[in-house]
Amino acid sequence: MPKTIIVLPTYNEKENLSRMVDELLALNIPNLHILVVDDNSPDGTGKIADEIAARDERVNVLHRKEKNGLGQAYIAGFKQAISMDADYIIQMDCDFSHQPKYIPDFLKAIESHDVVLGSRFAKGGSVDKDWSIYRKLLTWFANRVYTPTILGIPVRDATGGYRVWRRNTLIGLGLDRIRSNGYVFQVEMAYVASRLGFRIAEIPIYFPDRELGESKMDIRIQIEAAMRVWEVRQRHRMLNPQMRHKPVST
Repeated sequence: MPKTIIVLPTYNEKENLSRMVDELLALNIPNLHILVVDDNSPDGTGKIADEIAARDERVNVLHRKEKNGLGQAYIAGFKQAISMDADYIIQMDCDFSHQPKYIPDFLKAIESHDVVLGSRFAKGGSVDKDWSIYRKLLTWFANRVYTPTILGIPVRDATGGYRVWRRNTLIGLGLDRIRSNGYVFQVEMAYVASRLGFRIAEIPIYFPDRELGESKMDIRIQIEAAMRVWEVRQRHRMLNPQMRHKPVST
């Protein structure tokens, strides 16, 4: 039976973590595990994670000494999940903008693909109805016009962070190739996967705003991410499927 590990980065998510873990485990997916990657949250999220892990062996915690970027948190979590013999690795936020109910659909789709992306812009997907027109247009433009035009990838939602990867896909990407350390990290991962010829699927999702806690996204981060798309193209435009990293035999 495949082993699935959910990599759940946290920073000041004490209001959400326990409820998120409960909802994930309530899915009753066989051989499902959760890896909380906490960036030394000052609100005590890491302590809450340890308490949950002490009660349930399906939950593990990776403590990082400081907050130095979402990308680095995910890379650390991916490497840990690979070392824990995960077959499928899910990445998602802890703030309920990524709803657990989609995970069964993701796991069904990954059976015939190398990576599955939760997409706000695939047919049937949508964003929070209370978003401003400006925010909706900016997010749509970034994903449906700007990023695919620059990178030439057949992905409708390259900035989304709700995904499931096969173990060998993450190994094949060569995680040390990935240098982005902000929200453009998601774009870089999608671009490298596409350049290396991995099979990509998109599942439509509804993306609500977080209910509790504070958002880490602001306009400065959005502008910086847009500019760094060009760096991602320059860095990886020569990649091809023959340049995949090979899994190490055990």
